Amino acid sequence: MATIKTRDGTEIFYKDWGSKDAQPILFSHGWPLSGDAWAAQMLFFGTQGYRVIAHDRRGHGRSGQPWDGNNMDQYADDLAELIEHLDLKNLVLIGHSTGGGEITHYVGRHGTGRVGKMVLVGAVPPLMLKTETNPEGTPLEVFDGIRKGTAGDRSQFFKDLTMPFYGFNKDGAKINEGLRESFWLQGMMGSIKGEYDCVREFSEVDYTEDLRKIDKPTLVIHGDADQIVPIAAAGLKSAKIVKGAQLKVYPGAPHGLAETLADTFNADVLAFIKG
Repeated sequence: MATIKTRDGTEIFYKDWGSKDAQPILFSHGWPLSGDAWAAQMLFFGTQGYRVIAHDRRGHGRSGQPWDGNNMDQYADDLAELIEHLDLKNLVLIGHSTGGGEITHYVGRHGTGRVGKMVLVGAVPPLMLKTETNPEGTPLEVFDGIRKGTAGDRSQFFKDLTMPFYGFNKDGAKINEGLRESFWLQGMMGSIKGEYDCVREFSEVDYTEDLRKIDKPTLVIHGDADQIVPIAAAGLKSAKIVKGAQLKVYPGAPHGLAETLADTFNADVLAFIKG
């Protein structure tokens, strides 16, 4: 576990495990979590012989908590600094939710010279917000509600959010209390200012042009029961925009499928990386 200091002086926390000679996989987490959300993947792919890296986005987890700079341009530039610091090549970028926006925007701003493959999981691109040209999107009032919940009582809001996030609010669902507590702990580690600012970045930023710049093999995974990032405005569209992308829809799967269906997810991603 280590940190880098970015050009604006913000410390970014990251884990870097495995042989430096192995192909690297970098995991980018969702909101309001941290690199710990990828624990099952870090262990699995690490034991498969890959170099595994997960960072905490600024304002999240154990990274610095600046008042300013909590925006997707800066997130992507922070990621670029980390990738360059570690001199990663033929990199597999895997991004969940907001992290999918981060790795997509990284490509839009910094290109694919260091990238080998990409995986978008329940990712927010191309655009979550409902507009005249994006009628499948989510109304702005929903995101205003997320901001209100974060600002007013984020402790209870994050606890409540775990239910739709993992599909635990569905009839007959088996609730995993440990997973709910893990989500809550990760969320509460972050900066309320950084998490508040980030709502705009995952909801109102249009990643369409970034998606068009992806020229590496890409796998899009999305649950068709995702209550946080509905598939119609996200995975289905991204898979059409990214040239040659593979789409894998998980029937009945929630937003946090990498944790609730880790074995299936890990096997599918491993097959894609090796393919």
